[in-house]
Order: sequence, then structure tokens, then C-alpha cells
Amino acid sequence: MNDNRFMSSSNAQASQIDLGLRTYMLGVYNHMTTALALTGLMAMGLNFLAISNGALTPIGELFFLSPLKWVLMLAPLGMVFYLSAKLNSISAEKARNLFYVYAGLMGLSLSSLLLVYTGASVVRAFFVTAAAFAALSIYGYTTKKSLSGLGSFLMMGVFGLIIAQIANIFMASTQLDFIISIVGVLIFAGLTAYDTQKIKNMYLAGDNNEVSGKKSVLGALTLYLDFILMFQFLLMFLGNRE
Repeated sequence: MNDNRFMSSSNAQASQIDLGLRTYMLGVYNHMTTALALTGLMAMGLNFLAISNGALTPIGELFFLSPLKWVLMLAPLGMVFYLSAKLNSISAEKARNLFYVYAGLMGLSLSSLLLVYTGASVVRAFFVTAAAFAALSIYGYTTKKSLSGLGSFLMMGVFGLIIAQIANIFMASTQLDFIISIVGVLIFAGLTAYDTQKIKNMYLAGDNNEVSGKKSVLGALTLYLDFILMFQFLLMFLGNRE
């Protein structure tokens, strides 16, 4: 007769792995949520300083009309490349801090959206993105089906999307802009599920705290980008302009 008070060694090991995986994924989502909050605060803070009585303040002119606007636009891109390249050679704590600096710079860059779209549109797009992201990330975490093939297809779609956006700079087609926004939402919705599964599979029970911390930051950065890009394309699709 088996005594249910005692687990076999294999069951105990599986339980330990499940606990470690939950802790690891909780770290990923905590970093991502903190970064998103920081992005939102920086965007709203700059917008508050940049607009007064419906017109740009001197601070607004500095950030949005001077050459500084290019720094604002390109700095987050430079930071994400730097963080990705240096992740293996820096500590987990430094990687986390750089990720938060990147999130703050992204907030300053995205503050221009509040000049283009109505506040109600931005709020609506954010909550739709949050609901979709949560559902897709849960699916990616729980599904037993491998999404690796989907990831390759979606990455091809990302490159096609970039080419279409560059082409539309010269074409200025509203119809193509509409198509790009829909395709962009679908691509980054799929990537949310794919990346969640990939981040889950990155976990190894034998990782030490330092390695696990770096993986957690990398996972948070990946999902953060999925969220931000899905939000931007949804805003293009659903947003009402000022």
C-alpha cells in the first residue's frame, strides 16, 4: 500500500522544476510589467511638459522640433542592440538596469504618439493590447504544441513588414498603411505566443541565479517588444488622430 505522504524522487524533482519555472516566468513578467509602467510614466511625463494650452512649450519644441527628436527616435534602437550584444558579458543586475533605462528612453520616444492620437484612442489601444497579450502569452505557456515553425514564418513576416513600411514612406498610401497595421497586429500577436513558449523552454533547472537572471531579463525584453509593437500597430488601426 502506497503512502501518499511521500513522493518518489522523480515526482519531487518534477515538483522542484515546476516551482523553479514558475519563479523564472514570474521574474520575466515582473521585469516586463515594470518596464511598461516606466515607459508609460516617461511618455506621459514628457507629454505633460511638452504641451500647454494645446501648443508646444519650449521643452516640447526642443524634443519634437529640434534635431534632438532624431536622438529620441534612435536612442531606444541603439540601446536594444547594445543590451542584446552585451548581455552575456555583463551581470544580471546591470542587464536589468540597462533594460529599465531602455524602457525609459522608449517612453520618451513614444510620447510623440500622444501628440498624434487622442488620449481615448491610446487608452483603448493599450487595454485591447493588454487583453490580447495576456491571452496569447497564456496560450504560448500552456500549449503542448510546438510553435517553432510558426516563429520562422512570423520572422519572415517581420522583414516583409519593414520593407512595406519603408516603401510606404515614398508611396504615402493610406490603404497600404491600413494593411500594414492589420498585418503588424497579427504578426506580433503570433510572436507573443511563440516567444512565450521559447522563453519557457529557455529555462533549465540547473541554471544558477546569475544565468537565470540574465535569461529572465532577455525574456522580459522580448515580450516587452512584442507588447509595444502590437500596441503601436493596434493604435494605427484603431486610433483617432488629434
